[in-house]
Amino acid sequence: MSSPVNRRYPGTRLRRNRADDFSRRMTRENRLSVDNLIFPVFVLEGEEQREAVASMPGVERLSIDLLLEQAGELVSLGVPAIALFPVVAAERKDLSGSGAWDPEGLAQRAVRALKRAFPDLGVITDVALDPFTTHGQDGIIDDQGYVLNDVTIEALVRQALSHAAAGADVVAPSDMMDGRVAAIREALENAGHVNTRILAYAAKYASSYYGPFRDAVGSAGNLGKGNKATYQMDPANSDEAIHEVAMDIAEGADMVMIKPGMPYLDIVRRVKQELQVPTFVYQVSGEYAMHMAAAENGWLDGDAVMMESLIAMRRAGADAILTYFAVRAARLMKST
Repeated sequence: MSSPVNRRYPGTRLRRNRADDFSRRMTRENRLSVDNLIFPVFVLEGEEQREAVASMPGVERLSIDLLLEQAGELVSLGVPAIALFPVVAAERKDLSGSGAWDPEGLAQRAVRALKRAFPDLGVITDVALDPFTTHGQDGIIDDQGYVLNDVTIEALVRQALSHAAAGADVVAPSDMMDGRVAAIREALENAGHVNTRILAYAAKYASSYYGPFRDAVGSAGNLGKGNKATYQMDPANSDEAIHEVAMDIAEGADMVMIKPGMPYLDIVRRVKQELQVPTFVYQVSGEYAMHMAAAENGWLDGDAVMMESLIAMRRAGADAILTYFAVRAARLMKST
């Protein structure tokens, strides 16, 4: 693409505006603020329970009482929303993931506690069965291990309704079943949850970057050597992502998620430019783990690469970023 202006050196010196801090700030094209951050958290049973996630340095699983303490800091920092992921005990898992829609389930109790304590903090819940299934898949399987689309949708609708009833502001189906957004939207409307938003994981890839997350929620062992390639997207495809996002918007999604983040910023850019919808991105566990490992070994400046990675996602078109760096980044922005 040719420049709209015939720029020639030395009449044009692009370094002029880079020469001083004031002019760099005034000509900055994209900005990152605390408003762009969503903090994913892992919640577990019990009281005063805190477990480190070995593959994600600095990330912990927290019981609800400690989660409320964490939420208090988020509110003080101005982080607008939290995304909940329950850690489910093995004895509470089954083939159909039936614990997912238990009104007294861990996620549902955590939502109620958060909304009572911090009514203005946005609460986003994960709608998927993998934390609740003995096989670690995001849906209900047949005798050959294939995830059944339409049967799974019925379960996801029940899960989403239970989250909305508990007070979730946003339900986020991350399962990648065809047609689940339409079914959830219809169910929410019929139940009177007209302002419960749907954040659709519309372009979620069958990525190898999810490993530490599966450790954190305890689904890695259940999944074993299996994979999710029959429902999550092929990393080689980008046109398909546009179709996926367009379908989810047409079915009633209010926002869409691209996952993972940095390796898929071309998808973020295409979605934002071609569809102009609220576009979120998930800086996933593997991305976080790589940054932390390099920083802890002294190979990279941890804070610098953290902020650079987040602004790169904003530059690509992301309106909000799910990131395990949310608290650290918000503290840094508040101190500067």
